[in-house]
Amino acid sequence: MIIWRTKEPDPILVLKLQKEFHAPEIIARVLANRNIRSLEESRPFFSPDLSQLHDPFLMLNMEKAAERVVKQIHKKGKIFIFGDYDVDGTSGVSVLYLTLNSLGADVKAYIPDRKKEGYGLSEHGIDVAVGFGADLLITCDCGINAFQPIEYANRKKVDVIITDHHIPDPKLPNAYAVLNPNQKNCTYPFKGLCGAGVAFKLAFAVEQIMGHQDIQAFQHLDLVTLGTAADLVPILDENRVIVSHGLKLLENPDKPGLRALLDVSGLSDKTLTVWNLVFGLAPRINAAGRMGDANRAVKLFIEDDFFECVRLAKALDKENSIRKTIQETIVEEALFKVNTEVDLDKERAIVLWDNTWHPGVIGIVASRIKEEFHRPVIIISTDSDPGKGSARSIHNFDLYLKLSKCADNLEGFGGHPMAAGLTISVKNLNNFRQAFINIANESLSDDDLVKTLDVEGEMSLNIIDKRFMSFLHKLAPYGPGNMRPVFVTKGIQSSGTPRLVGNGDHLKFTAKQNGKSIDAIGFNMANHYEHLITGNPIDIAYVIEENEWQGVKSIQLNIRDIKPMKVNTL
Repeated sequence: MIIWRTKEPDPILVLKLQKEFHAPEIIARVLANRNIRSLEESRPFFSPDLSQLHDPFLMLNMEKAAERVVKQIHKKGKIFIFGDYDVDGTSGVSVLYLTLNSLGADVKAYIPDRKKEGYGLSEHGIDVAVGFGADLLITCDCGINAFQPIEYANRKKVDVIITDHHIPDPKLPNAYAVLNPNQKNCTYPFKGLCGAGVAFKLAFAVEQIMGHQDIQAFQHLDLVTLGTAADLVPILDENRVIVSHGLKLLENPDKPGLRALLDVSGLSDKTLTVWNLVFGLAPRINAAGRMGDANRAVKLFIEDDFFECVRLAKALDKENSIRKTIQETIVEEALFKVNTEVDLDKERAIVLWDNTWHPGVIGIVASRIKEEFHRPVIIISTDSDPGKGSARSIHNFDLYLKLSKCADNLEGFGGHPMAAGLTISVKNLNNFRQAFINIANESLSDDDLVKTLDVEGEMSLNIIDKRFMSFLHKLAPYGPGNMRPVFVTKGIQSSGTPRLVGNGDHLKFTAKQNGKSIDAIGFNMANHYEHLITGNPIDIAYVIEENEWQGVKSIQLNIRDIKPMKVNTL
């Protein structure tokens, strides 16, 4: 069961916006739900521009960090860029590499081997930097908890600049400079940057110090957009500016690697959205690190030779297919473990492990299990000791905070309220599992475990016209913090005969109300077929999309849930 939870904006504000915009109530509600309070306030939201980006020097330690990079460039010193192996890390590394290289820097990009080196900055990585001859190392999307490696770097006379966005401990590593908008005493006005976003800010600041008017880093907002989308950070404030600009660059990319990646993903001729990037490009980029060497992702982003990029993109596409097969096997095994080992009536979190599970796909598996059972999930690969885990959470359960309460059982952890990673000694697995489940049982209520669907409000199908579609287009780019609006329409009739499509998994029908008919599709909603064939009216929750088929565009309702219409018996 899914509970539809209607957002309740200030009714006085809704009425004010209706009058200012000369718009239906539902449009005013959508605006109010996005904290738009006037026509004047709406202009920056609807017209995101690079001029709206915040001054990078507002970030704590930015001047110190940027000046150190400029000094290194001027003295012809080597710069070593060390990044995480996911999309955010590899795109951030590439942004810094491309920008600094264009400024004349002697720079090397490096992504650690997931299985051999583990997550984050390591002594081995620092040794590679020393072997390269670098006395300046910049991290991307990692390093905020790398206390011992940074002490090692200091002993090796290597200055470390951390660029990261993960939630830091109160105490920070003894790095040359730490750039993280979420660190204590940092007054940077936007806290939602991804790792690539923080790296971009450093590149931007370096160019400003060097007196550049034509900022080269702006050309790489396509890569920052990939990191922003893949890391599921809020598409608000300057992330909205970055993504709006980056999507335009991606529609006609000048980077051969991005062109090749779009081709193998089947997205070259499509209007790109954040979700295209999340589900189309990101898995193929992540396949580089999940299934092999993530340095290939960086090479794909920075390579000039189109034919080499095509070879790399095809290889990653093939590895992504292998990843899918492995992932589906582990999902099935995890579901079996839940059904045989977990007491869902007594345990409000799920912690599973296995020594045959590939560490490169456990994050995806955790997401799938969380969606299935709507509770915090931790999936741990124990193919080595310590084991590596990925965690995913639900609303009202801050993973980072909760993991900190059972940190005594962990070798290390880091992340966000909704997603985190950890390492754990195999001998501590049972103790950790019980401690984490106890915390979940104390923190989560029965209501927290019920799936909810946030909706903007109820509306008639007759409202959907050209002006309404234009409004929805202007609300984009959609993503976390600005999700595509979900609407409710009640008393819908299914016109004609509903059909099951896609191996019988998906539901396709025509929704009709008061003479207005619109095609509708419900993905993985075959279980609602019986609601339609009875002929009884239904209530639907949906988002509105433009469907394109064989070059023809049409409006389509993408159904999120269906319920039999409630009949008032009074």
